[in-house]
Amino acid sequence: MRKETREYNFDWMMWNAFSAASRLKSGTDKEYQTILKYIPYFKGVVGAILGTGEPGEKFIGICSKYLENLVFAKEKGKKTAITTFCFSPAIFYAMDIMPICLEVLSVMMTFTYKRGTSEFLDYCNEVGFTETSCSSQRGTIGAYLAGIGTDIDMIVTDTPGVCDTNANAFSFASAYLKKPFFQLDFPPDLTGERSREYHREDFKALIRFLEDNTGKKLDYDRLKGHLVELAKQDELIAELEDLARIIPSPVPVPYNLMVYASRFLFAGMPECTGVLESMLKVAKENAAKNISGLSGGVEKLRAFFCYIDHYAQNLQFWQMLDRNGICYQGNILSHFWSHNAPHVAHYHKEDAAYIIDTKSPDALIDSLGMINSRMPMVKSIRGPYDAPNMWLEDTLGLAKIYSADFIVYNGTPGCRNTWGMVKLLARDTEKAGYPTYIMYADAFDVRVQSWEATEERFMEFLKVRRLV
Repeated sequence: MRKETREYNFDWMMWNAFSAASRLKSGTDKEYQTILKYIPYFKGVVGAILGTGEPGEKFIGICSKYLENLVFAKEKGKKTAITTFCFSPAIFYAMDIMPICLEVLSVMMTFTYKRGTSEFLDYCNEVGFTETSCSSQRGTIGAYLAGIGTDIDMIVTDTPGVCDTNANAFSFASAYLKKPFFQLDFPPDLTGERSREYHREDFKALIRFLEDNTGKKLDYDRLKGHLVELAKQDELIAELEDLARIIPSPVPVPYNLMVYASRFLFAGMPECTGVLESMLKVAKENAAKNISGLSGGVEKLRAFFCYIDHYAQNLQFWQMLDRNGICYQGNILSHFWSHNAPHVAHYHKEDAAYIIDTKSPDALIDSLGMINSRMPMVKSIRGPYDAPNMWLEDTLGLAKIYSADFIVYNGTPGCRNTWGMVKLLARDTEKAGYPTYIMYADAFDVRVQSWEATEERFMEFLKVRRLV
């Protein structure tokens, strides 16, 4: 790692960038346009997000607040825990623990800075971690391994998508930093009393671990408040997803990113609720006018991504879709499995969904277990891809309900679990009538394949399959 990179704490640097961005719209439009001239490397991402109006402003605002909370966690007497995007942070907030979500921080760095996270990715390899692991964790964890981030108290994770490279990243960090480590596990079956009992006991063990490492007992009344707020967020997301079924969809392209990023950072907190309410307001207004959420106003195609997005600088992935009139119907991260989600009701999958029960402490624990076991990836990619309630069934169901014209797979070279079965998945989605494109880029590292090459090949697929 270059000496210059070590001069600034990673999270402090990110907080300052997002804090400044959150204030850009506080003046007049003329002042805003003038400021953009002085931030040539940032104006692309700023324009992409703030261009969505109030929701974009609120989204940048909560990203800034999250980073501020992270930077000053120790000064406020809070413990810190490195965790993952597939771990609902509600339990952390209930215990005054600051969750450090590696993957979302990697996304922030990747789409904000031209250099991306390359030096942090490489530093992980320098200290002994494999380069074949997932870049979504390495993009941030390298900074903490190098000691240029907030002090860490513990590491708490689960196994999203039964992802070995993800789990190994956290266990390596725990060993390297000599920090307490806890990992939730998941049985191969999603439903049934045996699985519910497993999740219940696993979560009770987690609570004991958190209590031991914070010196505090879990306040169940406080936890109840967070879960009530989370249930409210589920209702807002369900409304947004219902609106997305309309043709043309009134939901702007970047909203899916804003939905899952807000949820991963502030599940059960009013910050996330505020962003969702703002997005829903705009989507309803567009629906009332029967207009598309695309900036050009004309919807030509509808795409569903069966895995994750591409986080190249300046949100170039979302801008490409918007520019070509492609309505983005989300990915596996942006569709949650609450009991009131449109796809749950439509396919009568209530047994595979979660429902929040706040009647007793045991009910709260069961609710947490159900939420975590049904987080994106954890829910869909835990067993054989073609088993009930798994990847193929979820992909086809979501593609159908949102009227997708084609399906796209994108991940990282470290996504070994999905790479081991994506060709089989694509064979079956093609048989079901959905042209399916497998991207060979790295969602977090453009050195693997440049964004220009990625875009060219994506457009080539659309032309070869006569979608455009």
